[in-house]
Amino acid sequence: MAISTPIARAVYAADPAKSRGRLRPEPRSASRNDFRRDCDRIIHSAAFRRLAHKTQVFVYHEGDHFRTRLTHTLEVVQIARSLARALGLDEDLAEAAALAHDLGHSPFGHAGERALDECLASYGGFDHNAQALRIVTSLERRYAQFDGLNLTWETLEGLIKHNGPLMTRDGKPTSRYAERGVPAPILAYSRVEDLELWSYASAEAQAAALADDIAYDAHDIDDGLRAGLFNLDDIASVPAVGAIVGEIDTKLDASRRAHETVRQIITRMIEDVMAESARRVRQLKPRSYADVRNASSAIVAFSPAMAKADADIKGFLYPRMYRSDRVMHVMRDAEQIVRDLFGHYSANPADLPPEWTQGLDLSDAAARARHVGDYIAGMTDRYALVEHARHFKHTPELR
Repeated sequence: MAISTPIARAVYAADPAKSRGRLRPEPRSASRNDFRRDCDRIIHSAAFRRLAHKTQVFVYHEGDHFRTRLTHTLEVVQIARSLARALGLDEDLAEAAALAHDLGHSPFGHAGERALDECLASYGGFDHNAQALRIVTSLERRYAQFDGLNLTWETLEGLIKHNGPLMTRDGKPTSRYAERGVPAPILAYSRVEDLELWSYASAEAQAAALADDIAYDAHDIDDGLRAGLFNLDDIASVPAVGAIVGEIDTKLDASRRAHETVRQIITRMIEDVMAESARRVRQLKPRSYADVRNASSAIVAFSPAMAKADADIKGFLYPRMYRSDRVMHVMRDAEQIVRDLFGHYSANPADLPPEWTQGLDLSDAAARARHVGDYIAGMTDRYALVEHARHFKHTPELR
């Protein structure tokens, strides 16, 4: 089956005509279904635009060809739609989950998240998935009738649970949150609109989660090669990648060989997900969207062999790229910038922009800390550097 060949709509696909709707009821659009409307609202949000200037791995001045959070998101969207099309799922819902999955990331990638989590440790910490939920349910302020984007229940569910259930049916956090518990913002929102944190999300959200893994593996190899952190022979030590490299014409120049390798990784991972998901469908025999959500495991997944290949690639990239001296030197400085900004605004809330001081209760330490965290989390890399230079005598160059 060709990857781009659409198949008949699956009986277990989400149906926008049967959506559980929005927290605040709105008239239906005459030209767009509810899931397409969610995609458009996310694309037009300020948080989405800011992804263009937020670090994926390399900060912006290291080169124009490295991925940012925005280009990563667009690649995830493309893969998610390809998977949804091939599996007979709703492409718009898969796209909505993919578009929203990184909205909550702070400046400077995971380094910024670590620093904010440390700064907010006494107030529940910082989790980018919880922050994404807060953005789309309250922090975006574009509409006259409500705060947030008023997305459908299915898109919110996919945003929070694309990597699986957050708790068991009896309310215990799953392994992902076993140590610290489910973030308070997620629990608080679910009391307003029950996202059924114990169940799996739709097959569309599961496809978006796999698309995120595929995009990460492929483009981080591409960026790592471009940055000179390793070469093609190095990454070929990963068996699944080495098998691909061995099939590529050695007469091609290094750049073309690298691009062919990345292209084949994406293709083989997508084909694997299609085959494994088809096997799981045959096993589960779902007859409805609810059957997917109530299943005991994900229905869209890698095969065991590809799951190992995915883990092997990440195991290679972790020391050679994410924890390399070059990246870590920059990220340590980036973490300090975030800590400095948090300390400054916490002590001097009057230095926040006027729209961020309206209604701020300075006597509530927890609310003030979360408010400062929201402001910093929304910053782009460049704006964080500008603000740091405005309030401090010395700002690291992040080089």
